[in-house]
Amino acid sequence: MVAVALVTINKMKKIAITGGKGGTGKSTFTIIFANKLIKKDKKVLLVDCDIECPNLYLLINKGLGKIQTKVYTQKPVIDKNKCQQCGLCVKNCRNNAIFISPKKYPIILEHLCSSCGACWLTCPNEAIKTKKEEIGKIHLNKISSKLTLITGVAKPALEDTSSIVKQLKDFSLDLAHKNKVDYIIYDTAAGTHCPVIIALLDNDLSYVVTEPTPLGAHDLNLILTLIEKIKIKKKIVLNQANLGKIDSTLKILKKHKIKKIDIKIPYSKKIVKHYSNGDMLNCLI
Repeated sequence: MVAVALVTINKMKKIAITGGKGGTGKSTFTIIFANKLIKKDKKVLLVDCDIECPNLYLLINKGLGKIQTKVYTQKPVIDKNKCQQCGLCVKNCRNNAIFISPKKYPIILEHLCSSCGACWLTCPNEAIKTKKEEIGKIHLNKISSKLTLITGVAKPALEDTSSIVKQLKDFSLDLAHKNKVDYIIYDTAAGTHCPVIIALLDNDLSYVVTEPTPLGAHDLNLILTLIEKIKIKKKIVLNQANLGKIDSTLKILKKHKIKKIDIKIPYSKKIVKHYSNGDMLNCLI
């Protein structure tokens, strides 16, 4: 049996489940943790912030649910009647999403554009207009009286999905307050890029899920460095704790002055079976 420590509740708690490396069991732990809370009669809002590859709905064998809102951004459009072909937009584009040939008008490479606005804000001739473009959707599925799942889904091949995660968090917070939930649990994407940072910000606690492998230790170091910079409380979860070697993990924890692993989850055929069957809502450890 694995004891998952619960946070004392005086008000709604916001918790992020994260881990620099993909495949460590982050989403699996998210649902197991939610199950523990539900069994204690807590009202939980699960938010899948891994918007490029959401999987919580698959692990519980439920659909995405109804679309609650669409997420839009602004994309630049060149006004050839005003453009003087100065090339300033090209110089100011940090993503190299604008190309210009001699004596030609700029060409927008939309798949590289992050909609930062630098080009239209710095154009001296106001020759760059904007158009509205859908970049994602937010789905809602009420699983039970105690559990609601919100899933963000990004349009494929976007350069930057940060704005979708931001709107997803805003939507979830508003719903959580309306429904008076006890916990919001954010399942972040893997890595330490901007969408992960946005998902982590303004949480009461983060659970960092890792594994006893050299790759797990390497990415544990990265995510702990990030969490320390944004100053969020953290607990360490070691998944498949009885496999591999723990030495590299302990070395990283010592580097970050972390004295203990808070939760150890051994490899379990029971968990694998629930995972494979999309039956994680019935998985308790």
